[in-house]
Amino acid sequence: IVVIFKEGPYREKVELKISEFYDKLRTAKKLPTTSQPVFGELVELYERLKADGYTCAIAVHPSSKLSNTLESSAAAAKQVGFPIYAIDSKMISYPMMKLLEEGIKLEKDGVFAADIVRHLEKMADQAVLCGIPSNLKQLHKSGRVPGIAAVIGNLIQLKLILYFENGQVTLKEKVRTMKRAKEYVVSLLNEDLKNSKIPEVAIIHCNNETDALKWQLELQSQFPSISFVIYPLSPAIAVHAGEGTTGLSWMKI
Repeated sequence: IVVIFKEGPYREKVELKISEFYDKLRTAKKLPTTSQPVFGELVELYERLKADGYTCAIAVHPSSKLSNTLESSAAAAKQVGFPIYAIDSKMISYPMMKLLEEGIKLEKDGVFAADIVRHLEKMADQAVLCGIPSNLKQLHKSGRVPGIAAVIGNLIQLKLILYFENGQVTLKEKVRTMKRAKEYVVSLLNEDLKNSKIPEVAIIHCNNETDALKWQLELQSQFPSISFVIYPLSPAIAVHAGEGTTGLSWMKI
């Protein structure tokens, strides 16, 4: 994903390291924006895969309701004449990584591409991601929450719990403190544990590792059978959610 500051665009984690991004974000007079990958680079990728002898590819993309990347990816592959299975993860971040890991494992086990795709699409429906944005003003400017919610939230210090639902970011709950916000997110985890196995949970964050590590210790004590990992959110997400954002993500089995 491309992050666009006033002086120009940067491909996240390629031309702009995460630490550099936050340095620029803090001093930027105008908030950056984000854009999908350059179409020509998608074309070059599929041309290269075709030339290397691959017969097809499985491409896992961010939610199509948040980004046009999936649509552009499919169009680029069609232009090249290279078959791809374009998967809508209906998510961002950690759940996408879990889909990719599972797909790679299945491919190594000799599972056919179409069967891998069907499995990953089912997995996508079992993913959960909920976040507690640190900066409602930044969310408001990025267009991710209604203006009135941002104004009221800043006046009375509301904490919003955002939740992915069918590929869209929805407002799940509003509470007064970070402690209550975290308790609410943990209650969602407890609810899913009643009907599903959840071997791993990611503590997601935007440059908030100190808090993530503290929360990890608390959660590990509370849920000893679950492995809690820390997973930084990408600069493209931090553009909208703001530095300091935290949350949890998991896959239901």
